[in-house]
Amino acid sequence: MSTANAASMAQRPAVTWHPAPEQVRNARLSDFMRWVEARHEVSLNDYRDIWNWSVTELSDFWDGVREYFGILGEGFEGPALAEERMPGAVWYPNARLNFAENLLRHAKDPQLRDAPAILEVGEDDSRRDISWSQLAGRVGALAKHLRDLGVGPGDRVAAVLPNIPEAIIGLLAAASIGAVWTINSPDLSAQATLDRLAQLEPTVLIGADGYRFNGKEFDRLEHLAEVRAGLPSVRHTILVKKLNPDLAAGDVAFEHGDFAQLTGTAVEPEFLRVPFGHPLWILFSSGTTGAPKGIIHGHGGMTLEASKGCGLNQDMGPGDLYYVAANTSWMVWNTLVNNLMVGASVITYAGSPTYGRADRQFQILATNGATMFATGAAYLALAQKAETHPGRDWDLSRLRAILSTGSPLPETTWQWVHDEVKADVHLGSDTGGTDICSGFIGSNPLDPVYLGYLQGPLLGVAVQAWNEAGEPAVGEVGELVVSRPMPSMPVGFWNDTDGSRYRRSYFEKFPGAWTQGDWITQSPWGGFVVHGRSDATLNRAGVRLGSADIYAAVQQVPEVADSLVIGVEESGGGYYMPLFVVLKDDATLGPELSERIGKTIRSVTSARHVPDAVIQAPALPVTHAGKKIEIPIKRLFLGHDPDDVINLGSLANPDSLEWFIGQASGYRSLIAAGK
Repeated sequence: MSTANAASMAQRPAVTWHPAPEQVRNARLSDFMRWVEARHEVSLNDYRDIWNWSVTELSDFWDGVREYFGILGEGFEGPALAEERMPGAVWYPNARLNFAENLLRHAKDPQLRDAPAILEVGEDDSRRDISWSQLAGRVGALAKHLRDLGVGPGDRVAAVLPNIPEAIIGLLAAASIGAVWTINSPDLSAQATLDRLAQLEPTVLIGADGYRFNGKEFDRLEHLAEVRAGLPSVRHTILVKKLNPDLAAGDVAFEHGDFAQLTGTAVEPEFLRVPFGHPLWILFSSGTTGAPKGIIHGHGGMTLEASKGCGLNQDMGPGDLYYVAANTSWMVWNTLVNNLMVGASVITYAGSPTYGRADRQFQILATNGATMFATGAAYLALAQKAETHPGRDWDLSRLRAILSTGSPLPETTWQWVHDEVKADVHLGSDTGGTDICSGFIGSNPLDPVYLGYLQGPLLGVAVQAWNEAGEPAVGEVGELVVSRPMPSMPVGFWNDTDGSRYRRSYFEKFPGAWTQGDWITQSPWGGFVVHGRSDATLNRAGVRLGSADIYAAVQQVPEVADSLVIGVEESGGGYYMPLFVVLKDDATLGPELSERIGKTIRSVTSARHVPDAVIQAPALPVTHAGKKIEIPIKRLFLGHDPDDVINLGSLANPDSLEWFIGQASGYRSLIAAGK
């Protein structure tokens, strides 16, 4: 970064939100700070003070979170962080607890038990409320059925479901008996789903007969049957009837239980308390460099992280209503249960986020009185470009916070939110990852928000930008690095018995410190800018996609010899995802072949995986090991100097790079011309 740019980083930009004095006083984080001051005899005046204390007194901080939120369990004696190392930190070695027990304790609160915990909203504006007591009864009923089927601790319960209440019920039922939960969206192809689920050898499969999206019904019975056929470990299938409630057992190609019948009679839930690191759920990486990695998170880590993140950094709790239109394959869907953990209510919505109108999501917020809205930056940019006026057209008086994530939020869109949505809404941009199922940098209720900047590191996260030498870098682009453990760091990867893949993924570049794979800049005054991924993961509309899935699909097109896909973040919130193909023999890329490639990708993976353009390339640059250089090609398209992008000596065919340099130059010229 130049001296001039570094100097500009030191100048704070315009403030877009500032908490009112009463907001600061009433924030749960302020109460927590007073609680800490009384117990630890420290003076905490502002967010930077509590953050510094949270990362210097790491063990005391996390034990304070446990005690402050009244986490249920036993064996919490001794320090929270018994052994500090990365990887392999040991948290509460003698503890036993259960994620579902801690979440469903709110069902016993006289002030909450009859209040809605989940509001299911449909594209037709229908609404189904499930109270806290009803949620507990349905979880208990499904958990009893799973136990009766012989499902026990460590067994995997897999789901292929949209964002509906049954998905939350399934997760909590599995967690309550110590089984391990995993979920995939039904819009993924059967093969892409099996690439994930087959690794886990699940015992139970929960699926839906279909779903409604953008005004259309999508029957998924054949899809579910194909998934079931590819999972020989599955002994029992449970069906959620979303399209046809009268569907009989004989109408499907496999034996199943009816989800509604199994949960129709309330059962008081029973909870198996498990060790702190006992697997809770498995999330999957995008599969950029091979088969998607199964990332295991534990009961204890996610219970603490949910309490801290939602309760303190996001200031959520009883009386709040949280809405995010998240695909269940995206870790942001898990923030629904994380908000339930602190007593907030949530909205589930499986429909199109733009059904009927571009500002559909603001309509849902207004109609249901949501207090917090989480969304991808791309959606906010879409609503801006569509020239919508949500603040004029909808009553957003209860909306107090918007969390933007998935990709950097353009400054013009940032300002548009305050101009056209709500002037005093707390708009924050957060960055995190599937890896920790949480955030690293983001919002807090005490600091002002500066245009274009994330407010700061989240509590308990010792995050910095590091240069290539492994030194903290202020005012220049560096790697996002976490230098001390977090309890939500993965328990491990599935089928990685010696931990080697886990270590390579996060600790190879800077041993002993976590490297996330994001490019960030830390300002001298503590704000952060996120520049995007430093690896080759694709991120379209806030959903991470795996290039390996696309490559696997393209292999089914006979004319294609090889392919390479990249994703380029554009100013204004756009995203350009071209697919470069090398064709066999004398084949040429005409409209018919290009269309067939797109259709093949759509059928094998999903519509999100279809590229913006298919471009014929003479050859793909590869290393001497035969690996594609996706990251350097992406950096070319982002405008980096070719000499800074790749060492030609590392390539087996360095002459092939020249064509891509020309393509990138042409692309940048079009962008500069506004085309």
